[in-house]
Amino acid sequence: MAWQPETYYLKRNQHAPNNAYPVLVYRQCLPLPVTEDKATEFLERHAWEKKGTWGHIGVRHFHPNVHECYGVIAGQSTMLVGCGSDDPEDAGRKIELLVGDVIVLPAGTGHCSLKSTKDYLYVGLYPAGGPMWRAELGKEGADVKALRQEVDNVALPAGDPVLGKAGPLMKLWVRSDTAVASA
Repeated sequence: MAWQPETYYLKRNQHAPNNAYPVLVYRQCLPLPVTEDKATEFLERHAWEKKGTWGHIGVRHFHPNVHECYGVIAGQSTMLVGCGSDDPEDAGRKIELLVGDVIVLPAGTGHCSLKSTKDYLYVGLYPAGGPMWRAELGKEGADVKALRQEVDNVALPAGDPVLGKAGPLMKLWVRSDTAVASA
């Protein structure tokens, strides 16, 4: 199948480094019926590894050292992307996620769930062979320059989690020094 993702380009802001690469959202791409096992198998076939299953996480955070992928297996959530803890909510973007959707967050992308149904659940995957994620909160006093440099040095994944080596991620995640505006 040839799913085309929605793309969301985020500017760097004061407390979340974000990334030159866009956030990708694939709608209704997980195999039916959507289950944890089927979603995991589907997303792991392109060199991504499941590291856990989670629900609503309302704390704004980002991972400066690794890219992240969610496969929504139950419920729905309104996710806020692009903000650290001390950024105003309107500095980011709200994205509605439903069962069957996949969102791919490039390293450094601030994210959290603003509201979710009680049954909201997703599998979390990271590029195979990559480091364990490290969560940063994006608060006053953080060394934003060092975090931005770390984000900029995270290697590309081996494939798009939905469509592999020929997938849109491999074409859209091309570094451009002018793609990210400074805070």
